[in-house]
Amino acid sequence: MKLIIPHKVADLVDPLVYEVAPEAQIVHVSDDGTPDGDIRDAQALLRWWTPPEVLQRSLREAPQLRWVHTPSAGVDHLFVPELIERRIMLTNSAGATAIPIAEFVLLFMLNHAKRGVLLNKPTDADWYRADDASLGELFEKTLLIIGFGHIGAAIARRAAGFGMRVLAARRRPLPVDWVDVVVGEHGWRDLLPEADYVVIAAPLTPATRGMFDAAAFAQMRPNAYLINIARGQIVDTDALLAALGERRIAGAGLDALPEEPLPADHPLWRMPNVTITPHIAYSSPRTRERILGIFGENLRRFVAGEELCNLVDPVAGY
Repeated sequence: MKLIIPHKVADLVDPLVYEVAPEAQIVHVSDDGTPDGDIRDAQALLRWWTPPEVLQRSLREAPQLRWVHTPSAGVDHLFVPELIERRIMLTNSAGATAIPIAEFVLLFMLNHAKRGVLLNKPTDADWYRADDASLGELFEKTLLIIGFGHIGAAIARRAAGFGMRVLAARRRPLPVDWVDVVVGEHGWRDLLPEADYVVIAAPLTPATRGMFDAAAFAQMRPNAYLINIARGQIVDTDALLAALGERRIAGAGLDALPEEPLPADHPLWRMPNVTITPHIAYSSPRTRERILGIFGENLRRFVAGEELCNLVDPVAGY
């Protein structure tokens, strides 16, 4: 068996490959997809954080590829024609980033409730402006999670620990731990009037693109806070700007933006009730360790002829 492994992670991945498949052959590829050997008979490829066109190059040069693994959880950018037409198996690293992203959501919520930015480095006058009503609590607030996979579950568990009431919308509305109410994937709109915090954790698909629209913002409470750690394209940006500008919602925490990097002249930068972070919620010293753990387990399954975990459904889009 021959595998294509990115050169930049070879020191970490090669020993893992040889532990699982001692007879395997490895060809390394550079950031632009240039291989250091013949990949025409390669069967598996580990993608790293490279553009889709790099993946396309490898797919064209490796006609026997049967499996591609990506370090990302989101795969909306990877459905290139070569992968779909040849029915190559695609697995992702869903779950590897659930813990740091869930903690980042708590950061957004706590920063909003406790006025973290405003209280940083207080002036003399700030010492005397606080009163019992100036800072909020997460306790007994209602959180709505739209999209309930690994990340949604990790958010729910932590929110429940703060004494929050948790609502969730998922594809299959089965009861789950840490969640008080579960609805189907389209039922989230009916829950918006109940939510103090709304978290978007859904994958970007044709069905979810732009789904959080003006009608959704009209359903939200004036004190509600929107958090997006998924994809910026899920939210209608014009509707978001209108809701923020007219103070129809309290604010937003955005780690996923309509354009990345967000242009310096984008109107979101001028919104005082918005916190913007550079799509970094996934970051943690342990993220790579978890990604390689998922890849290693799938490599074991691939060699053994077993069903792979985290197998992406190209029809559903995730």
